[in-house]
Amino acid sequence: MKLEIPKYNETFNPILKVLSNDEILHRRELIKKVIQNSYFHLPKELLEEKIKSGDVLIENRIAWGISYLKQSEYVKYPKRGFVQITPKGLKQKDVLTLKQVQLDISKTLVYKDGNVKDDEINEIKTSSPEDLIYEGFNQIEKEVKNDLLEKLKTIDPYYFEKVILILLKKMGYGEFVETTKSGDGGIDGIINEDKLGLDKIYIQAKRFSENKVREKDIRNFIGAMSGDTNKGVFVTTSLFDNGAIEKAKNAHHKIILLDGNKLVDLMHEFNVGIQIKATYEVKQLDEDFFEEQ
Repeated sequence: MKLEIPKYNETFNPILKVLSNDEILHRRELIKKVIQNSYFHLPKELLEEKIKSGDVLIENRIAWGISYLKQSEYVKYPKRGFVQITPKGLKQKDVLTLKQVQLDISKTLVYKDGNVKDDEINEIKTSSPEDLIYEGFNQIEKEVKNDLLEKLKTIDPYYFEKVILILLKKMGYGEFVETTKSGDGGIDGIINEDKLGLDKIYIQAKRFSENKVREKDIRNFIGAMSGDTNKGVFVTTSLFDNGAIEKAKNAHHKIILLDGNKLVDLMHEFNVGIQIKATYEVKQLDEDFFEEQ
């Protein structure tokens, strides 16, 4: 029987087994223990095999296994860099399958891309290499956006306001001014749309975990603009209820609403709060090169 590096979904149960005593382990220590417990029999050349990014392949697979278990709430990150099993993980007695984990993830995602269905399973049976590349990048992107939105919901509210201003600056708007931490009348920042500051855009940022932005919040925002400008951007980590959406749509001001999904889409696009881990090149035969013969 040919020995192979386990697929990431084949690491689910070995990971849960290591964590089953409810110990909190650093991510690196957890990966090390999973290898020692379940994959010690693999030859050295397999255990040291690397991928193009420079990561050790088996460690990368286990890391993805941890990530999927976290998204599906079988494990949690009690503090930065550490992993702990959850009550849900402790109750899992049967072999945990990729299908079950994907179904659980579809129910727990913070970032919703609009295409996830409870019965959607992303196992591609007859895909081209390009399909597999696309699917892989798409999966990574959704995970990063999910993690990003989770992080935004837990950071300091004042720092969240600053994140929004940094994003707008990266999007090409002019210099921004942070308002004072109190007594700002509902305005968290001001963006100069032009370099001279003739046109201003007022910013309101609400870092909510669950609560939706309501019509009253939009009304207060419009009132706080005080005739200085008719342009505003209201940003939240959650959602806008129907009343808030209608109030912004019918206002005499131009109010742009950015909910949590739209926010992380823009942060991902403009590389705010994320970093590029690896770049891959896909090459093909250059037929024109050989036409010159």
